[in-house]
Amino acid sequence: MAGRGTRVEATRTITTQSNARPTQAGRSLVKTDMKGDIAVIEQQATASTQRRDYYAGGLMILLGLGTILKGSSYEIGTLSEMGPGFFPVAVGAVMALSGVGIAFTTIAVQPAAGRPRAEWRGWICILLGVLAFIVLGNHGGLVPATFATVFIAALGDRRNSLRDALLLALAMCVVAVVIFRWALQVQLPLFQWS
Repeated sequence: MAGRGTRVEATRTITTQSNARPTQAGRSLVKTDMKGDIAVIEQQATASTQRRDYYAGGLMILLGLGTILKGSSYEIGTLSEMGPGFFPVAVGAVMALSGVGIAFTTIAVQPAAGRPRAEWRGWICILLGVLAFIVLGNHGGLVPATFATVFIAALGDRRNSLRDALLLALAMCVVAVVIFRWALQVQLPLFQWS
């Protein structure tokens, strides 16, 4: 009953602010007014969130460009022989690109009506994927760890089928072998059984 009384009190507060009379006979009118006021509040919150996204994106761009500028004053080197400026320049570039992505996603993405549901399936699959990489990286090697991580994490998206997750995991195994084994020569064996 406490929840119901709270709802009536919230209805009266919002109705009073919107200059409607809170009476028992006008109960349906009160609910209509409350929904209208809530829609206005949600629109204001959406506009505020979009402004925050623009500012956050702009700040990320500025920090990334500053990091690139400062890092480029050091020797950058190559991928095989990185200099002291390589990592700051790479991080700055990622920050600047992330800032562009943050700032411009507010243009393309319209907020969904209502409060979004928590995506527990996605969160759990991503965490399980990370744990799978930790275990299989130590006991199975790069290929099994990459396959398990990508396959499990891909299952977190409700739109992916088992076939899609399997194809994505196989493709990422090929990418991981090319990048980490051949290009960067990371000393993680492709397969090991321990």
